[in-house]
Amino acid sequence: MIMRSGMRRAWISAGTAAIAVLLSAQAPSATRGSRPAAEPARSPAAGAARSWRRAHELEIVRELAALLSIPNGAADAPNIEKNAAAVSALYERRGVATRLLRVPDAPPVVFGTLDTPGASETVTFYAHYDGQPVDPKQWQGDPFRAVLRSGTIEAGAPEVALDSARPPLDPEWRVYARSASDDKAPIVGFAAALDALRAAGIRPSVNLRFFFEGEEEAGSPHLGSVLERYAGDLRTDAWVLCDGPVHQSRRPQLFFGARGVSGLELTAYGPNHGLHSGHYGNWAPNPIVRLTHLIDAMRGEDGRIRIPGFEDDVRPLTPAERRAISAVPRVDEALAAELGFAAPEGAGDSLVELLHRPALNVRGFAAGRVGAQAANVIVPEATASIDFRLVPDETPESIRRKVEAFVQAQGYTIVHVAPDGETRRRNPKIARLDWETGYPPARTPMDLPFSRAVIAAAERAAGREVVKMPTLGGSIPMYLFQSGGKTPVVGVPIANHDNNQHAANENVRLQNLWDGIELYAALFAELGRR
Repeated sequence: MIMRSGMRRAWISAGTAAIAVLLSAQAPSATRGSRPAAEPARSPAAGAARSWRRAHELEIVRELAALLSIPNGAADAPNIEKNAAAVSALYERRGVATRLLRVPDAPPVVFGTLDTPGASETVTFYAHYDGQPVDPKQWQGDPFRAVLRSGTIEAGAPEVALDSARPPLDPEWRVYARSASDDKAPIVGFAAALDALRAAGIRPSVNLRFFFEGEEEAGSPHLGSVLERYAGDLRTDAWVLCDGPVHQSRRPQLFFGARGVSGLELTAYGPNHGLHSGHYGNWAPNPIVRLTHLIDAMRGEDGRIRIPGFEDDVRPLTPAERRAISAVPRVDEALAAELGFAAPEGAGDSLVELLHRPALNVRGFAAGRVGAQAANVIVPEATASIDFRLVPDETPESIRRKVEAFVQAQGYTIVHVAPDGETRRRNPKIARLDWETGYPPARTPMDLPFSRAVIAAAERAAGREVVKMPTLGGSIPMYLFQSGGKTPVVGVPIANHDNNQHAANENVRLQNLWDGIELYAALFAELGRR
């Protein structure tokens, strides 16, 4: 899942109290004063998966470890092919017919088919087998050698040798490796759920399709082409996207939408070469100062976007969506303690409320040098890297128009290539805007029959109310799966929220994997029985 900024450094002293607050939010009564919801009837399929899993824990972890041993950067073509072959073989062993869907210059999609006699609906389950790039120097160990630990690295948990581990495995143990949670855990979890149902004699209630992408972490540039080229093979009644983390309270979470994203490299210019700041300071234009003022004009310290009309296209939340947001456990104070800051942005609004608004994030800044390398120089240019998170019904095209109009209104001449000397001499203020393609947001109504069926199955699997997020904070190209809004798409993540996603020492907590297997079994067995 594309979330460029990592969230991670575990806490030391404040963390003990913080995690206690997080875990206390797991109870259904934590929904802001509401009466505890009656516990749903437990899912027989989930129960069967639990029993089967308890007898096969080491086998599941070993199968995950084997898949994690294959490097999976989207640009690493030889290893991507090995991943695709390994995933195909894993599913062929379960009786799933697989094939590789190919378009030019793209990793293959592993597509699996498992029909159920008499089923009237088809549901496609999505995950991705590629992962974020790694810097081995930042990892404690080889990123592609799965390590089982008796807790978190931050807490100093030691490695547990798989050969010597004996079930039952402690559910707080974690598997460390790139893509342990994002997103190979669901791939193995689906397979384990199929094994569990088969052992219990429970048939899926829908025709199952599995769609495993190989370049999600590269922004899914060819996903649209795959969906278009193989539209006939990919006909489905609904999609279930199995990517991302559960709620920070550790309660299971569903999401019905995802924010869109658009990236921008914004460059301001000064003199055509570096100048002595004593001789020319306060006279020659300083691009660092200009760029910081421009960004400040675009975004306040409270996080609100100041660009006129930026939120004009935002679709109001429905009453059902507002109720879902109000029921999400509040974990803001505990998260702030975990992450080591005193006060969040947002002018008092909660994290979940802010995730349903557009955002402007400055993800990087390049200009001059600091520390021992600092020089008393007015630099020729300064660049900020920005990502905009979009909510329905904004689009990358609409916000691009508004941003460029705003920059022009600040007195800048806009260019989209490096300005030549004549352009720099003629225009007092120049800004270069280089836009990434991006993609729009999407949201599935929470009251659709399929949405209600997913909610019911998830709550029967968990034995309690689940967190229902109208929109996920991160960005995935969910709109492509919606086929113009005609096909329901629901997100069903299983990873732990503190999984170091996209960062060094990525991990998956065993209990999250176990819960995921039960959840998938319930979805496979119950989505068609409504």
